[in-house]
Amino acid sequence: MGLKLKRGDTVVVISGKEKGKRGEIERVIPKENRVVVGGVNVRTRHARPSQQNQQGLYHFDAPIDVSNVMLVDPNSGEPTRVGYRFTDSGEKVRVGKKSGKDIDG
Repeated sequence: MGLKLKRGDTVVVISGKEKGKRGEIERVIPKENRVVVGGVNVRTRHARPSQQNQQGLYHFDAPIDVSNVMLVDPNSGEPTRVGYRFTDSGEKVRVGKKSGKDIDG
């Protein structure tokens, strides 16, 4: 089954040590059922210092499981589940379950 989240969506973390944080999805990895959220699950990698990286440390956002995030409804600003409906023209549109309003477009 495909993911109901897309790049650019604002999500809130609902479980784990980062619970309550909000961020925008930067990357979606559907094969692993994971998403990369900006500013959430930040990791530190040690590398040999070079001309570009003087300190030898760099930080990156690690992927988290899609079950640990929930989409923030753009209309109400609250976390919501996602459903689908078809428009009159036959186009598939994502719908927020809490407000019942369209998320896309």
